[in-house]
Amino acid sequence: QVQLVESGGGLVQTGGSLRLSCAASGISVGSNAWGWYRQTPGKQRESVAAITTGGSTSYAMSVKGRFTISRDNAKNTVYLQMNSLKPEDTAVYYCKPIPYTHWGQGTQVTVSS
Repeated sequence: QVQLVESGGGLVQTGGSLRLSCAASGISVGSNAWGWYRQTPGKQRESVAAITTGGSTSYAMSVKGRFTISRDNAKNTVYLQMNSLKPEDTAVYYCKPIPYTHWGQGTQVTVSS
């Protein structure tokens, strides 16, 4: 059984930083490509970052230069480092293996102005 547990969210001020973690079980982080997504009420779910098995990364233009996706295969965990946070980054953040549909509970990020 696949389990994904996102953590690290919280309340920060504009310009602050957070590091989100996605602890996976029942699925190998290193054997799959992974993505981070976010969703706010009334908006479609948005892909914000992705990483391939080879380590190549891609980002939405809205976060490029501010967010960094990474992984630790030994810990079977995917990370999202978020810097220079803006109020528009406020959302629930989720991780997901790219080729599969499996969602965790997500973690709330709130950026105050």
